[in-house]
Amino acid sequence: MSGAETQPERTALSWQRTGLGLLGVAALLAHRAALSGRVRSLALAAVVALTGLAVLGVLAPRRARALTRAPASAPAAAALATGAVVLTAVAAAVVVVSR
Repeated sequence: MSGAETQPERTALSWQRTGLGLLGVAALLAHRAALSGRVRSLALAAVVALTGLAVLGVLAPRRARALTRAPASAPAAAALATGAVVLTAVAAAVVVVSR
């Protein structure tokens, strides 16, 4: 197989990894919130979890379908996923630092 044939599959898998990573961070945030008893941190974990579910349930399948039709760039979807990951990192940093 050439690199061009496997590129759509690798891209789809990377979207899934991004969503799973967001869910993993949400689980860690929820665990820390449960131990500390902070409701705001728990709410933040819920938002991160919903973002991860949105990436897994909406963005990843949509991008996979788009790649099977016509491989092209999708700057809006990539920017949205990048924003979600950056916001998750900032949220995790706030929770860790505010301890």
